[in-house]
Amino acid sequence: MGDPRVLYGGPELAPLWRALWQRYSSGKAVTRVTLRGLDLSQRSALADLLGLDRTPPTETTVQVATLDEVLRSSVGMEARAVVTAIVGPLDNRTLRRESDRLARSELWNWLAEHEIVIGQPALEAWVAGVRRTGVVDGSVEKTREVLARALDVLAELPSDGRPLPAFAGTVCGDTHALDDGTRLSTLVLRALAAIHDEPPPEDAEQRRACWERAGIACDAMSTSVLVAGLRPVGTDPLSATLRQWAEHAEAAVITLAQIRRHGPLAVSTSCVRVVENPSILAMAIARLGSRCPPLIATSGWPNSACMLLMRQLTEAGVTLGYHGDFDGEGIRIAAHVMSRTGATAWRMSTRDYLTAVHPGRPDSGAITEAPWDPELASALRQHRSTVSEEHVAEQLLSDLDASG
Repeated sequence: MGDPRVLYGGPELAPLWRALWQRYSSGKAVTRVTLRGLDLSQRSALADLLGLDRTPPTETTVQVATLDEVLRSSVGMEARAVVTAIVGPLDNRTLRRESDRLARSELWNWLAEHEIVIGQPALEAWVAGVRRTGVVDGSVEKTREVLARALDVLAELPSDGRPLPAFAGTVCGDTHALDDGTRLSTLVLRALAAIHDEPPPEDAEQRRACWERAGIACDAMSTSVLVAGLRPVGTDPLSATLRQWAEHAEAAVITLAQIRRHGPLAVSTSCVRVVENPSILAMAIARLGSRCPPLIATSGWPNSACMLLMRQLTEAGVTLGYHGDFDGEGIRIAAHVMSRTGATAWRMSTRDYLTAVHPGRPDSGAITEAPWDPELASALRQHRSTVSEEHVAEQLLSDLDASG
């Protein structure tokens, strides 16, 4: 038997082998192949191969069964083997497409089920946007790599006021990883915008503001957290000052710089309450005076000083109980605090909301899921009514009084 590459590997029969290679690579059964635009030399070669008594037209269909019979007689192979020998290994586009589909499905499932996304359901909109954009450069592996880096960055935010290059160097191992315009930077900023239910930043000023809110390059002297009743047992200046303010029934403002310098604070209490609105802290001091138990106010979205203080407390074994407004933003803030610090919900259940809800209050806005209570988001969507902390102040103050 002859070598098919020697007998049939010339340019005249190349259109036949290329057309068959394409058809076989589809992964489907092939019974015929149609050739178009054949010149005279190619038509003559085809007639010789098939033993035709006349030259075929410029467009002709070749039956694979007939070709198999001819090739078995001449080289002991069928068309598929001859095509592989002359053109190269066959592709299987059907199998490859199915493999790609499964790989992409696994990628999106991994992203949607990542602990950072589960902990902050507001990121579901970000996940949907990433999915619409598609995979990076057609590569599932490359997409997963950049998304994993983005999630690692989000897990470290808000930061402690470091400049962006220093933060990127620590978290990403590359001081330029989060430079303006990089794919990673864009992903993270879009995620931060989703968490705050805002449009993605469009210019340099908006991007800087977004980073600053996430604790990047913030002023450690002016970034502060409001506390009351906090009595650290240490001998450092901050602990001593906080004890004095607590004894005199005064709130205290702790700066990020002070927490960095004197923290972590050692406290003897096992539980610290956290509220969203400073007004609750003010009410607690007014009612309980020096008996006010440890209380932190996030003042809306917690800044770097607030997050650092809460993290230090939980790392020391203190349990944080968090309460915020029952509205769209309040739920997002609560999810953010709980997922980042390990705080637990304090009077933030569906039952608490339904007990306090009242028609005529402000609309609750865009609602995302509450990871600590699967029914809460549905209740908020149904009633479309905000229950702010001030509406339930009596219950909160009673709890604080009982624990003071």
